[in-house]
This record gives sequence, C-alpha cells and structure tokens, in this order.
Amino acid sequence: MSIRPILDTSLAKPTIEGAGVKLHRAFGFENPDMLDPFLLFDDFRNEKPEDFAAGFPWHPHRGIETITYVLSGSVEHGDSLGNVGTLGAGDVQWMTAGSGIMHQEMPSGNAAGQMHGFQLWANLPGDLKMTTPRYQDVTGNDIPEIIDDDGTRVKVITGNFWGKSGPVDGVAADPQYLDIYVPAGVKKSFKIDTYRRAFAYIFDGSGRFADASKPTGVLLEKEVRGEEVNIRDMSGNRTLVRFGSGDEVTVQAGEKGIRFLFISGAPIQEPVAWHGPIVMNTRAELQQAFADLRNGTFIKPAH
Repeated sequence: MSIRPILDTSLAKPTIEGAGVKLHRAFGFENPDMLDPFLLFDDFRNEKPEDFAAGFPWHPHRGIETITYVLSGSVEHGDSLGNVGTLGAGDVQWMTAGSGIMHQEMPSGNAAGQMHGFQLWANLPGDLKMTTPRYQDVTGNDIPEIIDDDGTRVKVITGNFWGKSGPVDGVAADPQYLDIYVPAGVKKSFKIDTYRRAFAYIFDGSGRFADASKPTGVLLEKEVRGEEVNIRDMSGNRTLVRFGSGDEVTVQAGEKGIRFLFISGAPIQEPVAWHGPIVMNTRAELQQAFADLRNGTFIKPAH
C-alpha cells in the first residue's frame, strides 16, 4: 500500500452567495484543474436564520452536476423539471443540470434555528454537457452506514465502500462520497483507487493525516494561510486536505474524534470554460448558454 501525500491544507473562506446566504467555500472559481472532476465545495453552516433565510432563488445551471447534503435544518427546492420537495437532516439531492435547468433552494433552520449542509459541484465531460437534466432525492434512511468494531462510522452516499453501495447512482464523475467519523484516539486507514483525485473536508473534531514522507502523521497545525492552527482548537474548523496519488489514506483521530467528508473522483481532463453557474468546454459554448438564457431557449425539450 502507498500512503497518499498531502499536497496542501487550507481553511474554507467566508463568502456570500444567493440572496445573501453566508457560507464558507473550501474551493471554487479558481483553478478548475486542482480537484478535477470537482469544481466547487461550499459549507453552509449558520446559527442565525438571518444569515441563510434569503436562500438561493431561481437560477440556472448547465454542464455540471450538484450534490447537496443536509446535516441539520432543511432545504426546500423546486426546479424547471417540475420537481418540488424538502431535504431534511441526513438527506441528499443530486442534480444533473446537463443541457440546462432552473432551480431554487430555500433553507430553513431546525428547532434551534440552525442550518448546516454542503454543496459540491462535479463537472460533466463534453459529451454529456447537453444531456437531459436529471434529478435524484435520497432520504437519510436510504444511505447505508457501516460501523466498524473500533467505532468508526462511514455513511456511503455514492460509490462503493467496505462492501456497501451508496444510493446515488448514474453520476458521470463516478465519485465516491463518504461521511466518516473516527472515534477519539483511533488510527484508521481507508483504501482508495490510486488515480482518483481526492480530498478530505474536516467539519468536526480534530486529527492528523499520514503523509507519504511522514508516515507517522502530519498534525493539522501546520501554517494555514499564515496562521498557526492548534489541533486542540480545530472543532468545526472547516479544513480542506488535498491528497496526491496513492492507494491509502490514514488518519489519527484527536481527543474528540474527527468527522470529515472523504470525496474522490476520476479526473475528466478537458478544457473548462466557466462563468457563474454554467460550465462548458469552450468560450463559444459558454456564450451560447448565456444567449439561450437571454432569448428564452435555455431549457431544452427532453430527448
């Protein structure tokens, strides 16, 4: 087995999206090759309704797939396919925008007014950019959870892991999307396909990931954006860990355990022309998408 090197770590940056939703962005709108096939990852975690209630009113997407994973609170959604519904705690929505879709996402807090969820954008290859839009809703009860003897818990949202398959399927990037909790003091290794791009996003607890050059582990207290991050203070710290190639990732949980998303996918390795919610291969395709929006032909008939 070869331990994956840690290419870098970074803190998600605060930003505002939609009609004024405060969130933290781990990556996006910068280098689309960095985590190909993934383009963007947002962590929307708020304690006050005024920070998220305005939501994400009607807006377009083309050329990508989005996955929304709700941990607490709920998200009401509607789209141009006629789908309407509410995502609750533990639920997942995967939307293939394909040739074009209009949708809205309106978050609500739980009984304490809190809202927490994630959204990931996955690119579509050129031959599927204009595919028929598709939509999947998955309830938390349908997501398999594996509990190992040492107390490690893994929710398999998509992909295959430890003999279980996630309920979200038919996704072009063929990703593996796992929600992992490792108990305090436990050291755990996770196998992964050697050539997939992979990252971990820590959202609770603390720990250390082994590095190829330092198999005993690299504390996540290295300088991140010029600030020293102490491992004891990392609960909810929104740290992104980006891995190089290899077939194993090893994590040593800290004194409160560690919970993180572990996401990987096969790179598409195609040109990217990207503006806002639309991602195509060429500038001409991007210009055509916005022309379609202006002249009312953005939503294509099903084929």
